[in-house]
Amino acid sequence: MSDRYAAHRKIARDLGVDAVALVPGPNFARLFNQNFHTSERPLAVLIPLEGAPAALVPNLELASFDLIGFEGEVFDWRDQQGYRDAFAALARHMPLKSLAVEGQVMRVFVHHALMAAYPGLRIIDAERQIAGLRLHKSPADIAALEAAIAISEKALAEVLGEIRVGMTEAEVESRLIRALFTHGAEEQAFGAIVAAGDNSGRPHAHARAEYAIRAGDALLLDFGARKAGFCADITRTVFMGHADDEARAVYDTVLRANLAGHGATRAGVSAHDVDDAVISVLEASPFADRIRTKTGHGLGRDVHEAPYIMRGNHQVLEPGMVFTNEPGLYRIGGFGVRIEDDILVTRTGCRSLTTFPKSLTVIG
Repeated sequence: MSDRYAAHRKIARDLGVDAVALVPGPNFARLFNQNFHTSERPLAVLIPLEGAPAALVPNLELASFDLIGFEGEVFDWRDQQGYRDAFAALARHMPLKSLAVEGQVMRVFVHHALMAAYPGLRIIDAERQIAGLRLHKSPADIAALEAAIAISEKALAEVLGEIRVGMTEAEVESRLIRALFTHGAEEQAFGAIVAAGDNSGRPHAHARAEYAIRAGDALLLDFGARKAGFCADITRTVFMGHADDEARAVYDTVLRANLAGHGATRAGVSAHDVDDAVISVLEASPFADRIRTKTGHGLGRDVHEAPYIMRGNHQVLEPGMVFTNEPGLYRIGGFGVRIEDDILVTRTGCRSLTTFPKSLTVIG
C-alpha cells in the first residue's frame, strides 16, 4: 500500500528533523483534498519520520475531519477547556525534538503552543520544501486550473458586454463577482481588482464606489475563479469609448512584453530568463519609469506560489509548472496597463491556459 505521507517523511529526513507539521492551507488541501478555515482554533497534523501521523483538531471539526480518512490518533479539544491540554497529550503521544513547519502559513500562536508542549523543540521553516511538492501540476491539477480559467473568461466576456461610461468601479466589480458565481466559481481566487482612470495606475487598487468611469479611461480587471481548489488569475485592460495615442503606445509595449514572455518560456530556462525577456521589452520603451512589478508568480492552489518569475531567481522551469505572465506599466496619477495570462510549462515550450483575446479593445 502506498504511503501518502512519503514525500513529507522524505522532507523530514532531508532536513534532519523528527516530523513535519501541516496546518490548514494549500499544502494541507493537496494532501487531504479537504481544507478547514483558519480561525482562533488551532488545527495541526504532525507527520513523523516513521509510523502513523497524529492530529490536534477542534472538537466541532471532528465530523469534517473524519472525511479525510486520517490514519493516526486525533486529540480534540473544546472551546470551554482550551487547547493547551490537547497539545500536551499530543506531545506525550509523539515525543519530538525537532519539527519542520510551513513558515508562511503557520501562525505565531500555534508555534507558541507547540513550544509550550515541547520544551526545547527545534522548529525550522520548511516552507520552500513543503510548498515545493505543489510545483509540478498533475493532469488533474491542470484540468482544475483550466476549469477555473474557463469560468473566469466567461464571466469577463459577459461583463465587458455590460460596462458603460458612468458606471462606478464598485458596480463593475459587483457584476464581475456575480458573473463568476453564475458561471460556476466555488469562490473568488482573491479579491477582484477593478480600477479605472488614475486608479488603474495602482497595481493593487481597490474599486471605488464614488468614481464614475469616464470616456477615455483605461479599465483594468484582475480577478479569478476558484474551482476544485485551484485558482485562475487573469488581467485584461480595456479602454472606455476611445484610446488616445499614449494609451495605444503603452498597451502595445505591454502586449509585446507579454508575448516575449511566452516566447522565452520552455523547460530548462530559468525564472530569471523569462523575467529578463519580459522586462527588457519594457525597459527599452519610452515608458521604462513605469515598471513597478516583476513578471509573475506561480499559480495553483494558492494564487501566489512558486515559481516566482523575477530577475535573480535562477530556479529552472520544468514541465508541469504553472505561472502568471503579467507585465504592466503604471503611471501614478495617470493610468496603468496590465495583461496577464496563466502559462503551463511543457516539454516542448509552453501553453497558455488563458485564451481570452489580448488585442487592444475599446468598449462602452
